[in-house]
Amino acid sequence: MKKNLLPLAIGGFGIGMTEFVMMGILPDIATSLHISIPAAGHLIAAYALGVVLGAPLLVGIAGNYPPKKILLGLMALFTFCNVLSSFAPNYEIMMLTRLLSGLPHGAFFGVGAVVASRLAGKGKEAQAISMMFAGLTVANIIGVPLGTYIGHTMSWRITFVIIAAVGLVTMFCIQKLLPVMPVVGESNLRKDLKLFTRAEPWLILGITAIGTGGLFAWFSYIAPLLTEVAQFTSGQLTWILVLAGLGMAVGNLLAGRMADFIAPIKATAFFLLLMVLCLLIIYAVAPFKVPMLVMTFVTGAIAFSLGAPIQILMIRAANGSEMLASSVSQAGFNIGNALGAYLGGLPIAAGLGYTSPELIGALLAFSGFLLAMVVYFRQRSVVRYELATGN
Repeated sequence: MKKNLLPLAIGGFGIGMTEFVMMGILPDIATSLHISIPAAGHLIAAYALGVVLGAPLLVGIAGNYPPKKILLGLMALFTFCNVLSSFAPNYEIMMLTRLLSGLPHGAFFGVGAVVASRLAGKGKEAQAISMMFAGLTVANIIGVPLGTYIGHTMSWRITFVIIAAVGLVTMFCIQKLLPVMPVVGESNLRKDLKLFTRAEPWLILGITAIGTGGLFAWFSYIAPLLTEVAQFTSGQLTWILVLAGLGMAVGNLLAGRMADFIAPIKATAFFLLLMVLCLLIIYAVAPFKVPMLVMTFVTGAIAFSLGAPIQILMIRAANGSEMLASSVSQAGFNIGNALGAYLGGLPIAAGLGYTSPELIGALLAFSGFLLAMVVYFRQRSVVRYELATGN
């Protein structure tokens, strides 16, 4: 890895940790703040809503400032808000700090993707961008299990202090390692927003938000699923999350390889169908420890395999608004985060047990598959028209 890509990878690590560690420490936060597990799940939704709001809002000013300054500002906001989360005295304040913590997420990856591509050698833009997103997978292998362990054995508040420390390290590395880059062009949010005057970006956003909601219906409540249904101990939960993180890393590599051989929309539809199957299998085998371990790894791999093809789909549909499209794609994943956490919590609150979110997740993933098929047939129609007219 080029050393000037390191700040982006560390930033991705911090963002991945603050987003996904909530799933591991959910019971601890619920107990500490005297709320139910489904109510604690709304904190996941609050973060996701922050990403959705922050991506277009903060990227709107990206073209007016040097990228280095933007990334420093975004990471300063990230660090400050995670410090606030560590001191949140009650549920309402915690909800607000989680919302604010999500604001820089999509913008950081949107601006970071452009920076990485400009730093990369010719023909290696995708590889450079993947180094930034690799931070997310490493977070799920190291950061999330570590934060979960600390949350269980010490305090979940210390977990957020560690996340804030990662933010400070990222800011230091941005300042020292990231070169100063000139502003390219001038921000024109009105022009960029024309992206949403066409149907395909909306369909892709729907695939992202609804389809990946299946992942988050499962992952948001993985802690009580493993401890209450599969009867693993809280101490074992840390290592099971490492297993899920390894699956996500494998899935990220798998998606990168498949992108060279399969059209992005075909890969997206294929992985969504596999997600449906995985969630139904988890529903069936949840009380059995060995099958649950296997499915935790496999489902993590399938879930993260969706990221690359969906990102490519949105960027190709951008038509000159790539930075906004990249950020909005991240917002789509976090709409899925909020949707999955909220809808997955409803059957739990109704007393249907901790396996019930898997059925909600399977329905969401299948709905995403149906939308993917709509995009597939639209793209086929466009190709046929261009062949017929010679355009």
